Amino acid sequence: MPYFTTTDDCRLFFVTKGDAPGKAVVVFLNGTAQTAMNWYSLAVRMQDRFRVIMYDARAQGRSDPGDRPLSLACHVKDLADLLDYLNVPTACLIGVSHGAHLGLAFAARFPGRVSRMAACGIGAQFDSVTRIIVRTWRQVLAAGGLDALAWAMLPWVFGPHFLSANKKMLDMIVNAIVKRNCRESLAAHLAALQTYPSPAAAAMGLSIPALVISSSEDLLVSRENAEALARLCSGSHLHFSRAGHSVPMEAPEWFETVVTDFFKPALSEASDAVARTRSF
Repeated sequence: MPYFTTTDDCRLFFVTKGDAPGKAVVVFLNGTAQTAMNWYSLAVRMQDRFRVIMYDARAQGRSDPGDRPLSLACHVKDLADLLDYLNVPTACLIGVSHGAHLGLAFAARFPGRVSRMAACGIGAQFDSVTRIIVRTWRQVLAAGGLDALAWAMLPWVFGPHFLSANKKMLDMIVNAIVKRNCRESLAAHLAALQTYPSPAAAAMGLSIPALVISSSEDLLVSRENAEALARLCSGSHLHFSRAGHSVPMEAPEWFETVVTDFFKPALSEASDAVARTRSF
């Protein structure tokens, strides 16, 4: 299995596809309780056009929790170091929920390293209600373990249309969450998440092309909150009508079309960069 070891000896699991030189790079950033495998189908479909990178952030999935306290700044540094290790100077970012928080913070810290960004399941404000929900998840995890937490999260991370249409798959989804997560690592992740600043601060003054995606059945992020984030970062906003917080899983075909169209200019930029290199 491919692993990258950080400067503080924390091993991060990663997967790359479509590794031919000269391609624009797309990095997938996981939501809470997600792992790189949640992006696998989309990454396979995109690998002919892009070089794609999936990874488990510190304390996610197959990655170690490390000895440092978890924080958004810690995740930002890990991503920068991973891109250095993979020799990726600039990339397009796709983040959902926690991954969108990370993508915004990374773009604010390293604006020259992000060519375009798609952020889903995130708004300008990370409000007190959402923080209470995260605290509740921590308590459910402590009292009932991963299985209880997975069931408690389902109606928050998926919309009613998806839940109704996939009743026979819900046990499988819960089992996958339990199998792919470590109780202690997820507890540390949720504790850190409660301390994250609102995304508004990172979004203000952002100069990269950004796309903010929201959905009508998202109980955690309203359309108005997502629109406010798009305005702050001078980005564009798209709203989907029949999904919850996890649009990439609930509407995969629509999501793929939207993000690949949005990232098309990066393909031309990568080709131009290769042409300039060959001319010297």
